[in-house]
Amino acid sequence: MAEPQRPSARRAVGWREVLVVSAILVGAVLGAAFGTSLLPEPFQWFVFHTPWLIAVLIGGTALMLWRISRHPPEA
Repeated sequence: MAEPQRPSARRAVGWREVLVVSAILVGAVLGAAFGTSLLPEPFQWFVFHTPWLIAVLIGGTALMLWRISRHPPEA
């Protein structure tokens, strides 16, 4: 008779992982700010005076919700 499979034990996220992800995100934001400062003035106006970021956030949220609903995590 075969042994029942046990769910694999998942390791908890530690402080090191949290700090690494935080440092990467801070670097990305600073890089985006620096990259925006290099843009010509009409593009800077577009970035700062239009709601394009809201559209990006709504689209990203919709994509993540769609992926979560289509691919439930394995138990």
